[in-house]
Amino acid sequence: MDIQAFLGLLTPAGQAILVEAAASDVSEDALLATATRLRERHPADLVNAALTQVRLRERARAKFGDEAARMYFTPAGLEQSTRGEVAAHRARRFAEFLGKAAVLELGCGIGADLTARARAGLGGEAVELDPLTAEVARANVAAFSLESLVTVRRDDATTRYAGGIPAGFGAVFADPGRRTARGRVFDPRSYEPPLDTVLGLAERVPAACVKVAPGIPYEALWGDAAAVRGPVEAEWVSVGGDVKEAALWLGGLAGDVGRRATLLSPGTSPGGAGDALTLTPEPGLGDPPVRPWGRFLYEPDGAVIRAHLVAEVAARVGGGLADPHIAYVTSDSLRLTPFASAYEIEDVLPFSVKRLRAELRRREVGVLTVKKRGSAVDVDRLRRDLGFGGRGTKGAGRAGRTLTLVLTRVGQDPVALLARPVTAVSP
Repeated sequence: MDIQAFLGLLTPAGQAILVEAAASDVSEDALLATATRLRERHPADLVNAALTQVRLRERARAKFGDEAARMYFTPAGLEQSTRGEVAAHRARRFAEFLGKAAVLELGCGIGADLTARARAGLGGEAVELDPLTAEVARANVAAFSLESLVTVRRDDATTRYAGGIPAGFGAVFADPGRRTARGRVFDPRSYEPPLDTVLGLAERVPAACVKVAPGIPYEALWGDAAAVRGPVEAEWVSVGGDVKEAALWLGGLAGDVGRRATLLSPGTSPGGAGDALTLTPEPGLGDPPVRPWGRFLYEPDGAVIRAHLVAEVAARVGGGLADPHIAYVTSDSLRLTPFASAYEIEDVLPFSVKRLRAELRRREVGVLTVKKRGSAVDVDRLRRDLGFGGRGTKGAGRAGRTLTLVLTRVGQDPVALLARPVTAVSP
């Protein structure tokens, strides 16, 4: 999709084609027939652009819910865009600190964060290097009628603001690219632009937020080789139990906790209030104790693990670690917490495929969920060896109970735990 075709899609004629394409069958099997039919009456470039948007909007529902139907995307822009729930959460934090002050965004992509902040009442300007992506961001601003609050400029932020950031901006938000043609980028020095460059620009305003990869190395944030100078708070965000994003809050936005794990519920729209649960370090709390397996197993949320807050979860449930290097918490008591999934342990066994197969048969297990941490076992192969098919399917024609198999280790010894999820306290 080129710029001219996309701009044509924004005209009345293009919008009519987009509506018609949205009402058509765009599945893989029917796509060619649909495209052929539409091209008989409409320009091919507009038909191609419309079909691309319809298919991207369908994919985007996972990130933006129903609002995806009014938004515009590029394939790369959708892949790298901020989820609606996370953008709304971040916008609220900006609004609480800045009020109505303007924000300068460096690298806005398709404009997910930009429109979320504008819907929270914050104006400002965004800069985007890629010409087509800049037009898509402008279209999304218009889709939500936010043109009076924010603008999008096609430019290179690293050169445009090399001499300084203009007065009038209360904060900077930056989202450097973390993907190349070869896939994800994990080294902050390989971001586009590099994290050091982005931080250098962000340091010129009183407050800033920089989006980073959830797997960013700890040494890049703290320590002698850290890229960050001055106050910083690293926040890892989980949506529905999956770690989705991380961000660095700098300067006046940093707070005083250093790191934070935030849990969001799926479905919060960029304009909605939403609920956020957050866990921060407890002063004076050391490493969790190491102890034998208890009655219950707790699996901390991925954001908790990324933020190095497993000790805080262990303290909440009165537990410890069976292995000091593996983030599974065990306790003799059941204390439900949103920051960890709870399981009641039925048995702890040395890892043996033969013995596991016999135990699962004896317990009449019909549906098996396999989890692992600190184990090199191939889960798919193990399921087949145990007589189970694909993930979560019934085993070998048997009907029966549901069980969770947890593979881990204690020291160098591989261990298998048979457990069942606990979602409420039994009477």
